[in-house]
Formats: sequence, structure tokens, C-alpha cells
Amino acid sequence: MLKILIVDDEILERRALTKIINNSSENVTVIGEAPNGRKAIEMAGEHKPDIIFMDIKMPGIDGVQAVKEIKRTEQNIRFIMVSAFNTFEYAKEVMQQGVKEYILKPSRKQDILESLQRVSSEIIGERKQLEEQQYLKQNLERAVSIAQKEWVSSLILNPVHDITFDEWSQLLGVEITSGYIMLLSLLPPSEKGELLPLEKQNWYLWLKDVLKSYHKNQEVLLGPMTESQVPVLFLCKQTTEKTHFKINAQAVTDHLLAQFQKSHFLAELRIGIGLPYSNVHELNKSYHEAAAALNQLLKTPNRKYLFGGKQGDIGLPTTSELLEVEKKLLDALRQGDLNKAMFIFDSFAANLMNHEGIKAPVVKKSFNELFILISRMLHDLGIRYEGSLEIQESKVIKEMFDKGKSYLLSIVQHIQVWRTNHAKGMLHKAKEYIENHYANSITLEQVADYVDLSPYYLSKLFKDRFGMTFIDYLTEIRIKQAKIEMVDASKSLKEICYSVGYKDPNYFSRVFKKHTGLSPTEFRRETVS
Repeated sequence: MLKILIVDDEILERRALTKIINNSSENVTVIGEAPNGRKAIEMAGEHKPDIIFMDIKMPGIDGVQAVKEIKRTEQNIRFIMVSAFNTFEYAKEVMQQGVKEYILKPSRKQDILESLQRVSSEIIGERKQLEEQQYLKQNLERAVSIAQKEWVSSLILNPVHDITFDEWSQLLGVEITSGYIMLLSLLPPSEKGELLPLEKQNWYLWLKDVLKSYHKNQEVLLGPMTESQVPVLFLCKQTTEKTHFKINAQAVTDHLLAQFQKSHFLAELRIGIGLPYSNVHELNKSYHEAAAALNQLLKTPNRKYLFGGKQGDIGLPTTSELLEVEKKLLDALRQGDLNKAMFIFDSFAANLMNHEGIKAPVVKKSFNELFILISRMLHDLGIRYEGSLEIQESKVIKEMFDKGKSYLLSIVQHIQVWRTNHAKGMLHKAKEYIENHYANSITLEQVADYVDLSPYYLSKLFKDRFGMTFIDYLTEIRIKQAKIEMVDASKSLKEICYSVGYKDPNYFSRVFKKHTGLSPTEFRRETVS
């Protein structure tokens, strides 16, 4: 809705203009009248109108002076000048202020509305263009963020061969010589059992903002959050960076901890730091070192951070820690979430393999106990799995790790196939949830949690089965309900907008027109009349 201010020293002229404008369209409204230039300046600052109808010849501060004064602080206000004087000097003076519309008194209704329409269309067009630019910018930032997360995940889960530091140097426009990984974990305070999903999400956004403002000769890429842990990849720009690695990493850590202390989070932050490597293919070693360091930190309440190393001074995980890892892994498997399951298994294996005195029988026993639990879970879910789930002992511990990882990948893929075959019931449940809660601010994450699927997997199943995205279906339900409610003439369009789950009437109007080809006003006019 565009706000209009009428400025004229003649009260009848003001009243006439107000009546014409208010009766012309639902998209504009007169928010005030000013009898002189001085009052116009005050009201412009107070009400921030979109358009001002400004009389030129007024006692005291005239229209031209008022325009100049308002333009100093309110650059976006548009002016339609109104005057009984058809002289070039007046027109030239206001044109210098960027004013394009000039109508003469006595003004015909048609001239007023045509001038208003031109200015309104220009404002709406500019706003739409700005919204589209912001939308594209947000989508681009989101796409880049997702790509970065995927790349960091790949580095952690497997040595990758698709991009080198030289290629990253070309992408970023600076020389990248090495990289290392920090693993950050958010812990609930001792008196609190666990963190809420919203708390973890807010922390992730906070972390993104803090690291974005702190570069110091290194590029920072955030990985995905798993449980309450986030891997962060630091790409170092200078050849001397690796030599002074601990000094620079210490500076980042101090900055993070200092900023966290100032934040509102009722939780604790722990940071494990892996060593730097000059080869991309070795960065997963840095992650293993950071994971082992973080695991050690969790046993040392007074320390906030720890550097990992190759010396193997990290102890074996305790029984309670293994049980917690097993629980998280089984949950990820039930959801068919490949990335999460592999991430947790990799962390589990890293804690074992980073222990210098670890023996092959211990690794075999730990892995086989884990796969026995997985086998029981598959049986409880009614999933038949014919493959072997037993690790054969090897003198090379990494061979057992790779075999376990291969088993796990096969199991997750098998579960995904099973879930797809049984997806009809879950998708029906998801659709029912959307149909019952469309009036609320529901998200894909909420629906996924309700049907016990990962958001990514639910989104994929939804698109594959129904040929539309989650948000498309939610929008379809809301527009369908809005059409039904529009038959009731006693309900205003604003009421209907809020009742079907939208918070902004302008946005609702745009979405409605995009889906129906008509604005809500046009649709109601055609339907009700």
C-alpha cells in the first residue's frame, strides 16, 4: 500500500484530492494533509510517505523550497507538483530536484489519476526489481554456502581429488598454500540435559557471522552442523602461514572464545584444532586430529581448546562415549541420512585410530559390536539385509576402517531404497501435517521431524512422488484456502492473508497473482459479483 501526503494551502483542494485518491484504488491511501510547506516537511519526516502532492504557491515556505528540504533527508519520496501557474521557471526549478510530474489547477480527475498511476507504477516497479535482486543475491549466497558445506563434507568423509589448492587459488584470486580444520562443539551447561534445535541453529548462524568478519590472511569455509559440532576449514593465503600456524590458529581461537563469552548463549564452546597440510588430499587427516583433540577436551572440563597432533597421546573413548556415538549413528541410519551417518562413523573411527597403542583386535571388536547393533536395528525395522556385517581382522587397521565404511555405505543405501518403497505412508502423513498446519509458519524441518525423515530426504521424496517441492505444495494449499475464504464478503483481504499463513499482505497478493493470474481484489470481484 502506497502512502500519500497532500500539501495545499486551500482546504477544499486538499479534501477534493484526498477523496479522489482514496476512491481510486486499494493500493494507495492518503495518510495526511498539510496546509503549508513547513508542516509538509514535518509530516514527511514523521510519516515517510511514498508520494507527495505538493502545491507550489503557498505562503511562507513554498512548494519548491519544501521539496528541496524534504529531499535532503528523504531521498525516496516522489513528488507530483500542483500549481495554477503554468510557467517554465516553476517547472524548471522542480525538475532540477528530480520531479517529473506537474499538473495544473484546476485539475481534472483523469489528470490526477493518470499522474498518480505513472508515479505509483514507477515505485512498484523499482521495489519489485529490488526484491528480485535481493532474492537472487540470497539464492546465490545460499548456493555458495551449500557448495562450501558439501566440499568440506567431502574432505572430511573421503580424500577428494576433484579440486586442488591451485584451483582454489584461482577461484578466490589469492594464493592458497595450505589448510587446516577446526572442529567446534557447543555443549549444554552442566545443569541442562541437551540443547534445543533452535539454539544450535542460532549458534551456527552466529558462528558464520563471527568467522565472516575475521579473515586475517585466510579464507574460511564452514561445513555442515552434525549434532552440535561444526567443522571449519581454514585456507591459508601466505607461504609463511604454515610456519606460524599455531600463532594464527591461536588468534582465531581467542577471537572465537572472546566473542562467544559476549554472546547470549547459555552453553559452552570447545574447539579441537587439526594440523595444517599443503595437499588437499591430506585435509581429512587434519579433521581426524581435530576430532581426536575435541574428544580429549570433553574429558577436560577446564580447557576450552586443544591442538591435535600425530603423537597419538589421545586416550580411547569411554564406554559412555561409545554408547552416545552408537545412538547418534543408529538415529542417522533410521532417517536414511547418508552424510550424517558417514560423518558420525568417521568421527568414531578417528577416535580409535588416533590412539598410538590401539591394537587390531580392539578395533575389530569395536566395529563388530557396532554392526551387531545395526543388524538388530534393521531387524526391528523389518528390513532384510543379505550382506555380511562382520569385520575380518587385519594387521593394517586402516583396512578394517575402510571395510567398515564400505559396509555402512551399503547399509545406508539399502535403507534408503526400503524407505523409498515405504515412502507412501510417510508422505501421506507429511501432507496431512501440512494440510492441518498451513496457517502456521511451518518449515520443511518441522515436517521432516514429524515424519522422522531428514529434511533433505523428505524434500527429495516429495519432489519425486508429487512432482513439486514442499514449499510449492504448502503454497498451493494456502492459495486454495484463500480462494474459499474470499467468497465470504465480510472478510477483508488482510484477514484472509493472515488466516492462511502469510504475514505480509503485499507478499500474499504477489503470490496469489502468480498462481491464479489475478490479484486477490480482481479474483474476489470476479468470483463474488
